[in-house]
This record gives sequence, C-alpha cells and structure tokens, in this order.
Amino acid sequence: MSYLLISPCRNESDYMRQTLDSVVNQSITPALWVIVDDGSTDETPQILKDYAERYPFIQVITRENRGHRSVGPGVIEAFYHGYDQVDVSQFDFICKLDLDLDLPDKYFEILIDRMHENPRIGTCSGKAYFRDKQSGELVSEKCGDEMSVGMTKFYRRTCFEEIGGFVREVMWDGIDCHRCRQLGWIAVSWDEPALRFIHLRPMGSSQQGIFTGRMRHGFGQYFMGTGLVYMTASSVYRMLHPPIFIGGFAMWWGYVKSMLQRKPRFEDKELVKFIRRYQWQCLIKGKAKATQDLNEQQSAVWKQKHA
Repeated sequence: MSYLLISPCRNESDYMRQTLDSVVNQSITPALWVIVDDGSTDETPQILKDYAERYPFIQVITRENRGHRSVGPGVIEAFYHGYDQVDVSQFDFICKLDLDLDLPDKYFEILIDRMHENPRIGTCSGKAYFRDKQSGELVSEKCGDEMSVGMTKFYRRTCFEEIGGFVREVMWDGIDCHRCRQLGWIAVSWDEPALRFIHLRPMGSSQQGIFTGRMRHGFGQYFMGTGLVYMTASSVYRMLHPPIFIGGFAMWWGYVKSMLQRKPRFEDKELVKFIRRYQWQCLIKGKAKATQDLNEQQSAVWKQKHA
C-alpha cells in the first residue's frame, strides 16, 4: 500500500535535515515525496538538491519567490501546486507533511496499519511535542484526539477526494476533519510513544511570534463558524498550558477581534451547523464522549456509500 508525501516549504534550512532524515529512515518509505520549494532564499534549495540526488523517491518542485513567507491559505496553495502535478490515483494514501518535524521510524507504518484495521478511518496522525528551551523536556502541544494534526495530515486517498480536499483558508486543518465526520469518516490522532513526534517549531508560532500565530488561530476558528461560548471555553483551557495565559488569550482575542470587524465566514452553512451541534455536545458531554457518540451516529452515513 503506497503513500504520497507532499511538503510545502520555504526557508526551512534550520529544521529540514531532521525531517528529511526521519523520512528516509522510515520502516516504510514513501513511493513519492514531492517537496514544493515556495521561493526559498536560504540554503533550502541546496539541501533539497542534495537529498533528491541521493533518494530517487524525492521530487523537488520550485515556485517563484513571492517575497515573503505565507501561512494558512498560502501553504495550501503550495501544497496543491505539487498535488496537481502528480497522478494521485497511483497512491493509496496522501500526506501533507511539514519540514520542521522529527518523526519516529515506524510512524507511517503504524498509521497505515491502523487504517487497514479500521476502514472508516479517513485521516489520522500521531501527536506533536516540542522541546522546552529551558528544561529540555518534551511538552505536548495538546492536540485533540478528534483531529489529525495539521503538520502531518495523513489521508486515505478516497476520503481526501470525497471531502473535496483542503479549503484554501486559514482553518483548513480543522474544517477537513469536521467534513470527514459529516460524511461518516473518522478523524483521529493517537498519543503513543511510537507515534509522538517533535515539532521543531511549536504550534501556533509564526515568523512574527507566538501571539500572532495564536491570534491567527482565533481568526480561523471564527471563520470556520465556531461559536463564542465554545471558543471561550477552548481559550481558557489553552491558557492553562504553555505558553501559560498568553497563548489562550491570543486565540480568544483573535476570534473576538474578527467578530467585531465582521470578517467573512465559511460559506458552507450545513457544515457550520454540523460543527456547532458537535461543539455544543462537547461542552455538555465532554469532547471524548461527544466524538464517540457522533462517530457511532455517522456510521450509517459511511455504510450507505462504502459498505
């Protein structure tokens, strides 16, 4: 069962060798790894050239330099620049993979095995950790079990095609998992030693700092249709985890600021209703119970098309 990796990148020379090494040393290597260099101006092109010459499954595609690093929609545009140049029908699985990760050596083998065991799993991942700069200890990024994490979106190809792929907006990595559940698929991530990977650039950070990154996440939640009550509860939870208070507050302020400015929101009204019903159930029952109940409820939707 073959898998395709697509990695958008720009100026990743500080981190990318660790990611490249951790992929080429996987117990099951990708059939093809398309790396889209989105106009890098550092040593990224030279590093990619070196690895592509040594590993035939690595293919580098270079885009013109736009003059700045782009996040959210820009990353997905770069992803599709690679995706559209590949016959994806050759592959059973597709993964959007960032180049600032250090993966355990059986990472993809385990994900593929889990998806074989349960044909309803449409997207999955392990869990992200980052290393604390002071203590050196690994700290969880606290990603929910009901999502595959954005930096390693591993998809069954048929599921990816059925949900229509990624939307080209800042909350692409949340909308996709909700769409999966809406269509009866399961989105999941596991916090197990063999699936824990190191995120060399912590989640929610950006070239302008943690506060900007978390505010962007707040806007993404607003765009997706998340309600204010759920967003407030989520932000309070985040305030209790590193970076203490400021991370959660920045998320909440990014949401509220977008609301006050009446910024545009996601146009798929049916999916927004689906998301809000689920979020209310999470507040009432707890996220684990609400997700379990919803997955059981949506099994009929999946069986209608796939059984």
